[in-house]
Amino acid sequence: MQIQEHIQLQPFNSFGVKATARYYSLIQDVATLQQIIHEAPVQSLPKLVLGGGSNILFTQDFDGWIIQMAIAGIDKLSDDATSVLLQVGAGCGWHKLVSYCIQQGYAGIENLSLIPGTVGAAPIQNIGAYGVEFSEVMEWLIAMEINTSLLRTFSKEDCAFGYRDSIFKNELQGQYIILSVVLRLQKQPTFRIDYGQIKETLAAMQVKELSIQVISQAVIHIRQSKLPDPAKLGNAGSFFKNPVIDTRYFEQLQAQYPILPYYSLEAGQAKLSAAWLIEQAGWKGYKQGQVGIHPAQALVIVNYGGATGKAIYQLAQRIQQSVQEKFGVSLAPEVHIL
Repeated sequence: MQIQEHIQLQPFNSFGVKATARYYSLIQDVATLQQIIHEAPVQSLPKLVLGGGSNILFTQDFDGWIIQMAIAGIDKLSDDATSVLLQVGAGCGWHKLVSYCIQQGYAGIENLSLIPGTVGAAPIQNIGAYGVEFSEVMEWLIAMEINTSLLRTFSKEDCAFGYRDSIFKNELQGQYIILSVVLRLQKQPTFRIDYGQIKETLAAMQVKELSIQVISQAVIHIRQSKLPDPAKLGNAGSFFKNPVIDTRYFEQLQAQYPILPYYSLEAGQAKLSAAWLIEQAGWKGYKQGQVGIHPAQALVIVNYGGATGKAIYQLAQRIQQSVQEKFGVSLAPEVHIL
């Protein structure tokens, strides 16, 4: 059945909160999507594209149509001495793609190991971790305009990528459905180990020779040590973005908090650690009822079982207010809140 009614969304979001969708479809090919998107009863309804459900918080039922992308496939478009072009379906699991590339010796996304979700969500969020962003490897993507069903190719420049940001979160929000992305991966790796705890983890692993395999293993180890498995404890990974502030205010904060950590200082801006700010505001390990902050990572809000989306969102708002009052810094959610 292509369009289902009154579907429970608890299995389709990593927070594991209960919510109901009025209509739901699992899409495995482009032709089916183009065929049914203009059919009654869903044509005039609000539409939400869902991948792995790892970056969304339902605070209420969705009185519209959930389109869950399951278009799979990893296809090689070109292959030369230095690089390879891969076209990947939007429904392919992101870590499945990373694992494939590592097995094939294709470098560029090993630092993005174990990020949950699907490939189609990667350009919307411009996912990133440990000094690498999705935008660095993307060449182009193909998306379908919802109103017309027409396909359009977006170049990297068209996507207007920013820190955890793209045109699909701004001017074109809700107007396109990403179908596939094309990535350029390298045959000769450039190792990125200066971000986070990668160097220390590689040393603890007693690594003698760098490779994309060992970097991936180090990243997986770090993520598993900090981030709870959503299958065991409901969460959406990092709930907030690392805030970016101007360097003048950064210098004021640094004078007040000499150990204030930061990730980058460039173009008159500084990127701070949201986790540190939240921890210093006293939230790490906090628990009230069935919601809380993970004791190993202050960026992760968790559902200990049976929490509502509203309760999770209310905790997020309290954290934002607390950090704003203590540091004068605004935290923006990385998670999409509905």
